[in-house]
Amino acid sequence: MGQLQERYKSYRIPQEAMAKGIYPYFRAITGKQGTEVEMGGHKVLMFGSNAYTGLTGDQRIIDKAKEALEKYGTGCAGSRFLNGTLDIHIQLEKEIAKFIGKDDCLCFSTGFSVNQGVIPALLSKDDFVICDDRDHASIVDGRRLAFAKQLHYKHNDMEDLERVLQKLPQEAIKLIVVDGVFSMEGDLCKLPEIVKLKHKYNCSIMVDEAHGVGVFGRQGRGVCDHFGLTDEVDLIMGTFSKSLASIGGFITADADTINWLRHTCRTYIFSASNTPAATAAAMEALHIIQNEPERIEKLWKVTRYALKRFREEGFEIGDTESPIIPLYVRDVDKTFLVTALAFNAGVFINPVIPPACAPQDTLVRYALMATHTEEQVERSVVALKKIFVEQGIIK
Repeated sequence: MGQLQERYKSYRIPQEAMAKGIYPYFRAITGKQGTEVEMGGHKVLMFGSNAYTGLTGDQRIIDKAKEALEKYGTGCAGSRFLNGTLDIHIQLEKEIAKFIGKDDCLCFSTGFSVNQGVIPALLSKDDFVICDDRDHASIVDGRRLAFAKQLHYKHNDMEDLERVLQKLPQEAIKLIVVDGVFSMEGDLCKLPEIVKLKHKYNCSIMVDEAHGVGVFGRQGRGVCDHFGLTDEVDLIMGTFSKSLASIGGFITADADTINWLRHTCRTYIFSASNTPAATAAAMEALHIIQNEPERIEKLWKVTRYALKRFREEGFEIGDTESPIIPLYVRDVDKTFLVTALAFNAGVFINPVIPPACAPQDTLVRYALMATHTEEQVERSVVALKKIFVEQGIIK
């Protein structure tokens, strides 16, 4: 047996869960993602999706993707830097920049590669990057790749953030990178307070709007717009894989910063550009959310109903302020078990265990789409209440 095989043979979490029949990952869906999906002949209510606007199966988006496929082919066979830039890539970047409210934009093949590439491209060894303890893994990987000095503060603890900042040189470049909406817990960053600290300590701010675009702000412009602080945030990133019903990501900022990134960001320069179909799909989704404000209104109506019902039934849901609702279990084994029992009862939810959270904070993640109905939510709440009571998690 080789060294690597020897090292990893002791990794038992998947095997143990598989042996118990409660392994919850890589479950195959056999059709379009909607509020109900079929998985291995078993139909379940889908409360594990990030498609907040409910657009992934929209025929208008499918048709635009087909048109792009016919016109441009299946791929670009190169990076944006060389032969892989299409006119629709440029058009989408212009539309995203205008939508978010920044000078310019770059589009990437994934949202993960935005954070992974932008953070190290911006910072040098004499700079500082400061992150929230619960920032997304893509932010964590981005800061790890940067030569900058890496610091962090306790989740949404502004006193702790100030404690970190006050120790740093006033003249040094200091980039605070934070999620607008935290993807597991559903709470928002304290952006107004972060902006005050930006001015007090001469910092820059980058906000990850992956779970904010299509949900918060005017026409779904995100958390920065929700707080009226777009101009105060130096860089705003987002993804197409959630509300925009596609795959890819973007970074928006002032023209000079974007020009620098266009020529130095390694995940942009050395990755193949996004496919024509994915680009066209994201653009059409962007048009739809701007032209159909009722879609986001429906999302918030069903979100308020779900929050109300989970609280009434005694679930612990933390400080969520979004369509992401954490149902705390606080036990790894029970988190897997609850997920499996929910699936058997016709409800798809996602388990969240370490390293995505602390061991004492394990949860199942319940997320809503604009296309969910209150009746579907009610069915899921009743099913989950029965499971949580039977497992002694709630009374």
